[in-house]
Amino acid sequence: MNCVVVKIGGHALDSLAPSSPVLIDLAHDVADLRERGVNVVVVHGGGPQIAELLSRVGIESKFHDGLRITDVETMHYVLMALSDVNVRIVAALNDAGLASVGLCGADASLLRSESVGEPHDRVGDAPLVDRTILDALWSAGFTPVVNPVATDKDAEALNCNADAVAGALAAELSADVLVLLSDIDQLLANVEDPKSAMATVSGDEIEAMQRSGAARDGMTPKLAAARDALHGGAERILLANGTRAHALREALARSIPTTEVVR
Repeated sequence: MNCVVVKIGGHALDSLAPSSPVLIDLAHDVADLRERGVNVVVVHGGGPQIAELLSRVGIESKFHDGLRITDVETMHYVLMALSDVNVRIVAALNDAGLASVGLCGADASLLRSESVGEPHDRVGDAPLVDRTILDALWSAGFTPVVNPVATDKDAEALNCNADAVAGALAAELSADVLVLLSDIDQLLANVEDPKSAMATVSGDEIEAMQRSGAARDGMTPKLAAARDALHGGAERILLANGTRAHALREALARSIPTTEVVR
C-alpha cells in the first residue's frame, strides 16, 4: 500500500479539541501508516460548524441535492468556518504526535474548480488536482490536511463538497484506498431499515439508489464521489463510522462495519 486518502466529517468532528478521541486515534492511525511508508492525505468537512456560524449571523442554511447553496455572503462565512476547522484539526493532530500541515485548495493551486451553477452559486464541482504541494510535504515528512475550498479561473473561492474533494484526490493520486469516515456504520439499502446494511455496493447499485431516492441528502455526493474515485483510478473505497475507536485502522482491516464500493 502506497497511498491512502482519508475524509472525515459529519458528527465525527463534533469535538475539535486536542483531547478529542477521534482526532487522537486518527493521528496514531495515520502515524502508523506513515511509519510503513504509506503517504496519507486527510480531507475534512465542516458542515455542522458552517451551519452553527451561519445561524449565529442570522443566515439560513439551504441545500439542494445534498449540496449547500452558497451565495457570496455565505461563502465568506464558509471560508471562516472551514479555516477554523482546519487549524483546530491540524493543532490536535500535531499535539498527538503527527507532523501535519493545513492546506486549502488555493495553496499552490492544489484544487481548481468551476461553479456547478444555479441554484448553488459558489459551490464547486469535482476539482482538478495539482499534487505538487502534497508530494513536497510527504517528502519532508508532513501529512497534508486539506480544507475543501477550491479556486476558480478568476482566483475566487468555491465551496466544494469534501467527499468530492477526497474522491478527486484519490483518483489523481491513484490511491490504494479512499476511506470516507462519517457518523454512520454502513450504507443502508433502505434508510428506514437499519437491518438493510450493505457490506458492498456497486456503481450500478449506487445509480439505482440515487434514481429511487434510497440515497439522498448528504449521501448523494458521498456515493457520487466514491463512484468517480473508483472509475478515476482509486483501487478501493471504504465507508465507515469515524466515531468508532481507531476508525481508520479498523476500517482498513475491515474489523468494524464498513461498506466497500466496488466496480
